[in-house]
Amino acid sequence: MRAVTFAEPGGPEVLETTTAAVPTRVNAELLIRVIAAGVNPIDAKTRAGKGAWPGVTATPVVLGNDFSGVVVEAPYESFPLQPGTEVYGMGMVPRMSGAYAEYLTVSALSVARKPPSLSHVEAAAVPLAGLTAWGMVVETAKAHEGQRMLIHAGAGGVGHFAVQFAAYFGAHVIATGSARNAAFLRELGASEVLDYTERAFDEAVDAVDTVIDLVGNVGGDTGSRSLRVLRPGGLYVNGPTGSFPTMAAEADALGVRATGYRVAPDAATLAIITRLIESGDVRVYVDRVLPLEEAAEAHTLIESGHTRGKIVLTVAEG
Repeated sequence: MRAVTFAEPGGPEVLETTTAAVPTRVNAELLIRVIAAGVNPIDAKTRAGKGAWPGVTATPVVLGNDFSGVVVEAPYESFPLQPGTEVYGMGMVPRMSGAYAEYLTVSALSVARKPPSLSHVEAAAVPLAGLTAWGMVVETAKAHEGQRMLIHAGAGGVGHFAVQFAAYFGAHVIATGSARNAAFLRELGASEVLDYTERAFDEAVDAVDTVIDLVGNVGGDTGSRSLRVLRPGGLYVNGPTGSFPTMAAEADALGVRATGYRVAPDAATLAIITRLIESGDVRVYVDRVLPLEEAAEAHTLIESGHTRGKIVLTVAEG
């Protein structure tokens, strides 16, 4: 099968299109023919030797957690997702071989039926970002009516889902973004949009109930400043891996709560997100679509930090 792999950490240029063996399905796994694969920041971090790289036990590595495709082999005869079923889901690289390839194997607990209203390209943009946003906003922050929630990077892959979920459950959403994304963020449900290029967010808001931080403390002390705009006892939820190592100590000193979040592939939750997509309450935005062979360009774009919504690689026709 065609696959994009890398053998040693480095820049986007280490990614190369190669021929690899089709993975073998075992136990309660499905074999999926991949039609489209989502690109996420964790892919670029892992490629650079961070992210999930410490878990790599063999090379070359096939990246890509998000996928949309068609079932080729099911675990058993009466399994609900039989060969030919259009599905989407999320795996966990490097515990599994990734979606930057024509085939992958994945746990049956990580796969849901593809939303009929979405193309495979659109569907591949949903799983990791949608599940991360749901876990941060709904499960951890308990989004509810009247809650004032500040969401950083609201126009990004996770962010554009986070804004929609928070608004759906009645929260008053304050989203940070650039001027070009202001109208987009309001369409998603943001009640207020803060242009970070014009004014520091901590000069514009205070005493918020919750901060969903999709930036971290890697630049401009976004994490530290976010803790200071929370009300006493407010909750800060950090997403990007390794982006705020002093979070717990700083939160304790300020009398606020703080937690990181790590997404798990969960078909049951993905099925809930599917229903919200099908009802029209949630939509997915795909910024760029590139062929599998241009995975390096996709990584360059994702590392720029200025994409709206998601970047998706097309692997096959479907």
